[in-house]
Amino acid sequence: MRGREPWGVFDTVYFGGGTPSLLAPENLARIFSALKANFQCGIDEATLEADPETITREKAEAWLAEGFTRVSLGAQSFSDAELKAAGRMHRRADISSAVETLRAAGFRNLTLDLIAGLPLQTKQSWRDSVESLLQLEPEHISIYMMEIDEGSRLGREVISGGARYSAGDLPSDDAMADFYQSACAWLADAGFEHYEISNWARMGSRSRHNLKYWRREPYLGLGAGAHSFDGRRRWANAHEPARYVAAIERGELPTEQEVTVSEREALEETIFLGLRQLAGIDLGQLSSAPDAGLLARIEEMRVDGLVIVEGGRLRLAPERLAVSNEVFVGLMEAVGA
Repeated sequence: MRGREPWGVFDTVYFGGGTPSLLAPENLARIFSALKANFQCGIDEATLEADPETITREKAEAWLAEGFTRVSLGAQSFSDAELKAAGRMHRRADISSAVETLRAAGFRNLTLDLIAGLPLQTKQSWRDSVESLLQLEPEHISIYMMEIDEGSRLGREVISGGARYSAGDLPSDDAMADFYQSACAWLADAGFEHYEISNWARMGSRSRHNLKYWRREPYLGLGAGAHSFDGRRRWANAHEPARYVAAIERGELPTEQEVTVSEREALEETIFLGLRQLAGIDLGQLSSAPDAGLLARIEEMRVDGLVIVEGGRLRLAPERLAVSNEVFVGLMEAVGA
């Protein structure tokens, strides 16, 4: 959840992490009711993550009636071969059916995602996925670069150099960068505003909830594995559901980790999270930088065409968004030098 002044009025809520669309609508309603009963809520944006194959007309109508205003649909690809290789349960037809069902139920704010770099993905299949997504006319689009997770079967296979789970069919890093850059151009042509590295929106459809992450505003996470931030401290709940529930039943806070953000860490977060936004950050926010070398590094990157300094703001160069990590690492090194 997100609110102003920990903990004031919460104006956005996001049900995610896992597949909340698998829950019975009455259980989601109970959670929503509990939030409103225990917190000051003036919720304007309520998002529910959903997998395409879990959506029915009955669920969609119940979600809207419960107060959800936005559904985040995990499409990932419109290629059945890629979806199968990625271990996804849904197929291309399920995505279109899910959007049709959500629209018929009354949802007017949908966000769909794609992943650049899935096994078996090609230049042509990527173009087809982006074009197919645009045909569904969502209000918001997220595009993520494929990441190797050592905790997944595919990730372990890639790291070990094996070929199972289509590990040998992953596109190269250069191909993934090309996929991303081409999508940037296609979405711009379609009238979408690119407002964050991985996110595009129609007018008025930015994710208000996620913007608060990138602006380092306070948020409260509820549930197993949920993270929170009050502007000074970050903490995480027990990841294991059984441990989380046991702590609650004992009347204890289920906190598993807690850290106080130092001045240097706050600066690093300001840079990293701020530069994810296409508008960049106000250079005045860096005035407390512990090392003047940071400004020198920014100037070097400006000369190299990696960043743009204009109107008192620092932002990533649009043509270098696909290699943003290079900029982040360089600036973090300057902060820590």
